[in-house]
Amino acid sequence: QLQLVESGGGLVQAGGSLRLSCAASVTIFTMGWYRQSPGKQRELVAHITPGSTTRYVDSVKGRFTISRDDVKKMVFLQMNSLKPDDTGVYYCKDEWRAHWGQGTQVTVSS
Repeated sequence: QLQLVESGGGLVQAGGSLRLSCAASVTIFTMGWYRQSPGKQRELVAHITPGSTTRYVDSVKGRFTISRDDVKKMVFLQMNSLKPDDTGVYYCKDEWRAHWGQGTQVTVSS
């Protein structure tokens, strides 16, 4: 049974960094990181294929990096130069199985 468990969220000042991790219980394929900011719809932040092709929403390009470790069945999101607008709950998603993790809160203070 697929389980996705996110970790690494927290409170950070603007300009700081966080690294989110998503641990899967089964083999992973295309994976995505999404976020839901207060008052907004959930949006795709970054996406990585089994061949490590990546895609980012424009607002995080150059600041965030998605990566994967298929042996450990994990996906990561390195977030640098964080801004208050990056605040939200970040979710890991198995795109092939359409399965979500429980989310991890990221709060960026100004």
